[in-house]
Amino acid sequence: MSEKTANPAPLGLLGFGMTTVLLNFVHNVCLGPVDGMILGMGIFYGGLAQIIAGILEYKKGNTFGTTAFTSYGLFWLSFVVLNWLGTANVAAYHVWPFFGSVTPWSVSQEAFMAYFFMWGLFTFIMFFGTLKTNRALQFVFLSLAILFFLLAAKSALLAYTSIAPEDLELFTRIIGVEGIICGLSAFYLALAEILNEAHGKTVLPIGLVNQ
Repeated sequence: MSEKTANPAPLGLLGFGMTTVLLNFVHNVCLGPVDGMILGMGIFYGGLAQIIAGILEYKKGNTFGTTAFTSYGLFWLSFVVLNWLGTANVAAYHVWPFFGSVTPWSVSQEAFMAYFFMWGLFTFIMFFGTLKTNRALQFVFLSLAILFFLLAAKSALLAYTSIAPEDLELFTRIIGVEGIICGLSAFYLALAEILNEAHGKTVLPIGLVNQ
């Protein structure tokens, strides 16, 4: 006798979507610092929730879901670490593990450029795995790939030109708007999967692809 298992995808999508919206609204649209709220969301909802979803997808035999959710969960954890161990202002406040006023683990713009580019490349390749699923998931992955490439381009401009961060304010806000759209698309897909299953009919369309 087999028992029906729940769909873990909405958990992973909500973890990704909500954290992405909050980060891009605060950090890229309002141009505020990456603060404790974002780092907390990155650790627990963006990070751990997606990893849990990925493990549950593994138990269902879904290779794509396992790879996507665990990878992006670990992305959020790595992003938190980069903004904790890699920024001088955190070290200046003597936050653990700092005992001085400087950090030996500073992250350069060149490093961020490579970081975002590789995540963009990974996401773009993963996009092709969505072509037989639904249009909503396709939009999530394509918009996310664009977001990573835009972030990589911003880091490249800061690394290899004399442009200052304040000179890229408009570009940064555009990145933020694109990131919010990406996050909201994941949020929508998660709620659609929850409500459609709960009601046994299409409440929110996701654009299923005809096999």
